[in-house]
Amino acid sequence: MPDPADTPADPPTPTGPEVKEILAKMAEFAQLLPQAGAGGAAASVDFLRDVPVTVSAQLGHVVMPIGDVLKLSPGAVVELEEMTHQPITLMVRGVAFATGEVVVVDDRFAVRIKTLLSPKGAKG
Repeated sequence: MPDPADTPADPPTPTGPEVKEILAKMAEFAQLLPQAGAGGAAASVDFLRDVPVTVSAQLGHVVMPIGDVLKLSPGAVVELEEMTHQPITLMVRGVAFATGEVVVVDDRFAVRIKTLLSPKGAKG
């Protein structure tokens, strides 16, 4: 059985001006070309139409210290900064896309869209 003291723990670190040559080259990617008969930009995103996204409605918000949040109990009322007549914001993945008003449909809350917002970065 070899003595553990006889085996080196790590290889020695080079002390001289040893420089290893590294060969680097530009990555080559295939050219992406539009498919013939795609029908324009609208047709190119048709495959996304069935992708599910979560739409959330932001009724309002309030900023509270953590201490006040920890004091909340069932029945507590948290007053929002928005007024009752202000529009509700509809969002997808944190990005607002529409505003609307709260309505009730078959005993469920719903939002009637009043305005569609311009997409971020859209020229207009």
